[in-house]
Amino acid sequence: MSNVRPESMERITTEALAQAFIAEQVEALRAQIGNKKVLLALSGGVDSSVVAALLIKAVGKQLVCVHVNHGLLRKGEPEQVVKVFRHEMNANLVYVDAVDRFLDKLAGVAEPEKKRKIIGAEFIRVFEEEARKQEGIEFLAQGTIYPDILESGPVKAHHNVGGLPDDLQFELVEPLKFLYKDEVRVVGKALGLPDGMVFRQPFPGPGLGVRCLGAITRDRLEAVRESDAILREEFAKNGLEGKVWQYFTIVPDFKSVGVKEGKRSFEWPVIIRAVNTRDAMTATVEDVPFALLQHITERITREVKGVNRVCFDLTPKPTGTIEWE
Repeated sequence: MSNVRPESMERITTEALAQAFIAEQVEALRAQIGNKKVLLALSGGVDSSVVAALLIKAVGKQLVCVHVNHGLLRKGEPEQVVKVFRHEMNANLVYVDAVDRFLDKLAGVAEPEKKRKIIGAEFIRVFEEEARKQEGIEFLAQGTIYPDILESGPVKAHHNVGGLPDDLQFELVEPLKFLYKDEVRVVGKALGLPDGMVFRQPFPGPGLGVRCLGAITRDRLEAVRESDAILREEFAKNGLEGKVWQYFTIVPDFKSVGVKEGKRSFEWPVIIRAVNTRDAMTATVEDVPFALLQHITERITREVKGVNRVCFDLTPKPTGTIEWE
């Protein structure tokens, strides 16, 4: 099949168009998969979640979803995956708690690219192990979307499942490969996925591993996770959730002096990043109300263990990048 988006394909902008796409894909998936089983690495991101929901509608329990918790996800995300897919959609979901395995591998590793490679390689190993435990798997589903094809070829390399060993001869299933991200979101809504999953903001493949700057420690990683959760909660409360393209916190590998409860403290700073962009090639900084920043600062320094200072990153792209690592 050609990897060029068909010129006749209508942009999916409404639920009616999404439902027509879903009906067409369900028929195509049933024809392709038959009575065989299909494997999917379900991260909880937009693309893999929509693929999972589509395949559940098409082949039900023939789909085996593998969710690997590597300890680098945002607060509540592994629990959301289990709640939505196992409990609400009755999916055949395999949950793998690999937190210790990943964090042990990353201990003492400070170089960003090396961290990325360790996370990617370890994900492939864990997913391969789970794949070999399954019987009768003949298909591998991937959340490939059209920009992935344009940028990196037919295999969605940044999901890492493209690195499975050659002896696992799975046929690819890529039902979203002609869709743009905004179209995927419309389809996800039509499939009944929650807004928190469908409109999830961009999240790096290595997760919080590139927002816990330098060598990852469990306590500093927890500070990233907890401060990020506070930021997201406050942005949602104050009408910024759908307005700002990407926002997150970073905790660097150094400490600063401060004062807590009348005593000198020596703890980490938290850096807030909030940017808007059309194509991620350039980005502007969101003008967050100062009173809100003060409130967020108060909450983070009070509620997040090991933090005594909050900073706001004012750097656009260029000269900065969106992520810090």
